[in-house]
Amino acid sequence: MDNNQKTSMGLNENIASLLCYALFWVTGLVFFLVEKENKNVKFHAFQSLVTFGALNLTTIALNFLRPIPFIGKIAALVSTLIGLLTFVLWIVLMVKAYQGQKFKLPVVGDLAEQQANK
Repeated sequence: MDNNQKTSMGLNENIASLLCYALFWVTGLVFFLVEKENKNVKFHAFQSLVTFGALNLTTIALNFLRPIPFIGKIAALVSTLIGLLTFVLWIVLMVKAYQGQKFKLPVVGDLAEQQANK
């Protein structure tokens, strides 16, 4: 991918791709709605939206289980592990996007590619 290629928003492609992940699913949604031409940016935007949206919703659901004895402790542990996974995934995806690599996550990456090619 040519990292100097501009998007419809006037940003370099690698910067726009990185920004899709910057504020997790929020910037994914913004870039998915705003970017009309660049398929790579749309790919990263959709992948960010679905991945971090699902992780965020899972964490919220687990937090509702915290007051329940025993199950709450397991939910807290799983929630913490998801938080760590989210942080590591966030860094990896931003670095890969900035480097111009289309780093496809299992399942979500295929969905993102289909959505970007529409």
